Amino acid sequence: MKDSLRSKLERMVERAEEVERMLGTPAVASDGDTLRTYTQEHAALAPLVAGWKLWQQAKADVAAAEDMRNDADPSLRALAGEELASSCDRMFEAERGLLHHLAPKDPLDERNIFLEIRAAAGGDEAALFAGELYRMYARYAERRGFGVELISESGGEHGGYKQVVARVTGRGAYSRFKFESGTHRVQRVPATEASGRIHTSTVTVAILPEVEAVTEVAIDPAQLRVDTFRASGAGGQHVNKTDSAIRITHLPSGIVVECQDERSQHKNRARAMSLLAAKLLDSERSKQVAATTASRRLQVGTGDRSERIRTYNFPQTRVTDHRIELTLHRLPAIIEGDLDELLDALAHEAEAEALASLV
Repeated sequence: MKDSLRSKLERMVERAEEVERMLGTPAVASDGDTLRTYTQEHAALAPLVAGWKLWQQAKADVAAAEDMRNDADPSLRALAGEELASSCDRMFEAERGLLHHLAPKDPLDERNIFLEIRAAAGGDEAALFAGELYRMYARYAERRGFGVELISESGGEHGGYKQVVARVTGRGAYSRFKFESGTHRVQRVPATEASGRIHTSTVTVAILPEVEAVTEVAIDPAQLRVDTFRASGAGGQHVNKTDSAIRITHLPSGIVVECQDERSQHKNRARAMSLLAAKLLDSERSKQVAATTASRRLQVGTGDRSERIRTYNFPQTRVTDHRIELTLHRLPAIIEGDLDELLDALAHEAEAEALASLV
C-alpha cells in the first residue's frame, strides 16, 4: 500500500476513534441534531475501521510467517510457507476493501435516475435497437429490484423508439447506470436487408440523476414555455381525448422535456419539471467537468457512427466497451439484461482512477 494512502487511512481511523469518544459525552448525547450527525459519521467510518484492523492483523501474520521461514525445523518452514501464502491473500483482500472505502464517493450515487434513449444514425434500424436497449435496461433494473416508469415515448415507424424516457427508482440506481451515458453502436444484418450486408447504427443514451427537490436547481417560471397536447402512448381512450400531456421548453438553454404517462395534467407537469431540473443539473455538472478535464469520457456525443462508448456486434455475439477495452462474447445474455459483469468492470475502473487522483 502506498504511504500516502496509508497515512490517509490512519487519519480516518483516528477520526473514527475521536467520533466514538464524542458519542460518549453528555453534551453530544443531549443534543439530538449533533448526536445524529456524529452517529451517521461513525456508521460511515465503521467499515473502514474494521477493514483497517483486518489489514493490520494480516500484515502482522505475514511478518510472523516470514520470520518462521528462517526456523531450523523443516516442518516449521513448510508450515510457514503455507501461512505466508494465506496471510498474503488476506492482506490483499483487506487492502482491496480499504481502497474501496477510501475512494471518493459520488454524492449522487444513491439517487433515482431518468433514462433517455434516442435513435441516432441508422433510421429504422437505430429505432429498433433503441427499443432493444430500453428492454435491456428495464430487465436489468428488474433484476436489481429497481422500479421502471415510462415518462414519454415516440415510436419508430417499424417498431422500437425514436426516443423514449423512463424513470428508474431505487436506492443506488445512479451508481449502477451512470456509466451508460454515451453513444452505443450496433453492427448486424437488419431483418429488411435482403443481401445479408451488415449495417452499423447508433443510439445515444443519457443517464440523469433525479433532483431530490426542484428547488435544488434555480428555474425561473418566466423562462419556461409550457404546452399541452394529447398523449399518443398507452392509456386508453382518455389520453386520446384529453390534452393531459405536458411539454416544457426552457428558453435560455433550449432544453425540451415532456411527460405523457400520467392521466393527470398536474402529475405530468410535476414529472416534466423534475426531468427538466435533472437535465439542467447534468448540464451544469458537464460544464464543471469540462473545465477540469481534457475530455469527458462518458459524454453523449452527436450520435455519429464514428463515435461510440460501446459496440454490440451481433454476428460475432460480441460486446466491446471502448473506454476500458473490455470485450465480452456473451451478447445474447447482455441484451437480456445480464449487465453486472460489464457495469462492475466500469465501476472498478472508475474507482481505480479516483484512487489514482488521491495519490
